[in-house]
Amino acid sequence: MERPAASVVVNNYNYARFVPRAVASALSQAGVDAEVIVVDDGSSDRSREVLDDFRGRAKIVLQENRGQAAAINTGVRASRGEIICFLDADDWWMPGKLAAVVAAFRADAGASLVYHRLQPVLVGGEPTLKPVPRTLCTGDLSRLLARSAGWWPFPMTSAIAVRRSAWQAVGDIPEHFRISADAWLAGIYPFFGRVAALPGSLGYYRIHANNWYRPVDDAAMLEKRMAHWRETVEATNRFLAGHGMPARVRLADHYPYHVAAARLAGVSLHRRLELALEGLCFAGEPNLLRRSRDALRTAWNLPAAHRRPGLSEALE
Repeated sequence: MERPAASVVVNNYNYARFVPRAVASALSQAGVDAEVIVVDDGSSDRSREVLDDFRGRAKIVLQENRGQAAAINTGVRASRGEIICFLDADDWWMPGKLAAVVAAFRADAGASLVYHRLQPVLVGGEPTLKPVPRTLCTGDLSRLLARSAGWWPFPMTSAIAVRRSAWQAVGDIPEHFRISADAWLAGIYPFFGRVAALPGSLGYYRIHANNWYRPVDDAAMLEKRMAHWRETVEATNRFLAGHGMPARVRLADHYPYHVAAARLAGVSLHRRLELALEGLCFAGEPNLLRRSRDALRTAWNLPAAHRRPGLSEALE
């Protein structure tokens, strides 16, 4: 059987109120021979009942709850397309997204990952904030990632697509990425080929209480992010070593990690100046003007030092 040009893998967990719009936006893409696979990761709401309406137009795969990475891996195994596009169930795409992504892969045979911006929206779908990511990065990003602990202005899951041959070389996403599987996709694939960025906002990212990306983070979310970043650095180095690749990433180069720690514990004037300088030199933000503005604004807005036992981290 001839492969479709693209496979869309939708991962869903308890988003019965959102997933119909996501699936419909994938099914309505024109100009590309594509298949849509929806993996329900053990939802306890009405998701499976809602997804029954799409049988015959999309492949519906049901599994016990194992997390986002496992759901995506299941979807990829059930897919056949040359290009694999990912879509979170609480997001949706604009018309023409698939055609643009497939064209970008065909224009660059060495591209392992293609992405675009997403327009943040509120729960009801109203646009808010500016499209993300602000800075676009293209080409060979492997050296940048090696100098920034793997961090760059990377896109979120619903904006990412990878070439199947690259997926086969990399393998499944480690299942301990129960959330934020985009960190693995964006952190590993640049070591296997070039990255192509499309400047337009070709989808919508819905901001709500369960999101990883939020305009403001509380202490619990900051601690969760820091743990995730530590785990991502460790997983990246295990992967690179296991594949005989010389590059390594260091948590000491992860400026957002240091900023999160400072927001939790507070900073002295000396540390505030150190973080301002670190931000000015951070390789993970290639845009000089944005890097300078963000570094100075971040340092200025950090809280003053206060005692909070248990939050100090060794940053080697």
